[in-house]
Amino acid sequence: MKNSSLELYVSPLNGTQNDMNCSKNDDFKYPLYSSVFSLVFVVGLSFNLVAIYIFSHTLKLRNETTTFMMNLIVSDSLFVLSLPFRIFYFVKRVWPFGTWLCKISTVLFYTNMYSSILFLTFISLDRFLAIVHPFRSQTIRTKRNVKLACCAVWIVVISVGIVTAIHVDTTSPSSSIQFCFENFSNKQWQSELSKVVVVLCTVGFIVPLMANVFCSVMVLRTLRKPNTISRGGSIKKAKILRMITVHLLVFCFCFIPYNLNLIFYTLFRTNVLKHCYAEGVVRTIYPIALCLAVTNCCFDPVIYYFTSETIQSSIKDRSVVWHNGAKFFNRLHTESGQSTPVTTPRSVTVGTLRTNMLNNKYMDE
Repeated sequence: MKNSSLELYVSPLNGTQNDMNCSKNDDFKYPLYSSVFSLVFVVGLSFNLVAIYIFSHTLKLRNETTTFMMNLIVSDSLFVLSLPFRIFYFVKRVWPFGTWLCKISTVLFYTNMYSSILFLTFISLDRFLAIVHPFRSQTIRTKRNVKLACCAVWIVVISVGIVTAIHVDTTSPSSSIQFCFENFSNKQWQSELSKVVVVLCTVGFIVPLMANVFCSVMVLRTLRKPNTISRGGSIKKAKILRMITVHLLVFCFCFIPYNLNLIFYTLFRTNVLKHCYAEGVVRTIYPIALCLAVTNCCFDPVIYYFTSETIQSSIKDRSVVWHNGAKFFNRLHTESGQSTPVTTPRSVTVGTLRTNMLNNKYMDE
């Protein structure tokens, strides 16, 4: 697969002699993909398992933001579980798992990326409504509307993913090697895939990017007003600024390089742009941008923590309980060692220990 090309998922340039002269060897992407995807699998799986535990066992109070986050966890987890198949392919450079698993993996890739973008955008929009229009937005920020928004996101991203996966094949007309993720012909790019990219980049990137920037700017403007900072004593400027900063950094780092590069790559594949050197640069950047994009499933749990005070409080409360419980048992053990044998009273029961732990917690606070 010496001249295999880049993922959304592309095949070698063919056609005119000029196309052949402009083709570049991008075999460096295989060790890059296998290394980065392996790291993302380990880190992403660990982080999302922790997130699942927090949402299912620790988090008691659920609101609009946590609903979007739970959907984000589902998307990230499904994508992470599909990574071993991709890692195997990038190491062996052959796809032995059949056409349907290739298509499913493709759907999961696009579903994860663009559902992450849209869910993060809804989180930003929810924060905008809560801070800029706290009273007028009460009829909008309801559990029913949040569930409808989540359903709409899933329908859109899965539909686009399926349309893209339809055009993925695991065989090549010029080779008997089974492959995946890189079998789109120039004809497919010009007839169908360019339209898919227009939808992806418009609905899944450009509009969400503008919405995120607008919501962040409006929140920052609102926070500059003194009466907003003190409203109900519930808005803390430093925390909100940290939320916005983390949110925008993750969004820009993971999604802007890939989607901008995808736009230029599509322009070259459809012959709208023709420049040999520029196309080589786009082809070289693509694997790097793709690796940045897949790291979003590792950074999303970071956003969970910095975006939701409910999650922060739940984690801190659980940490305090365990910390004070450890101190209590350690003190009990020390006192027992210093006193005469069999000094532990019968009245010290599990209920007593739990009460003492909670009392220690509130005393420390």
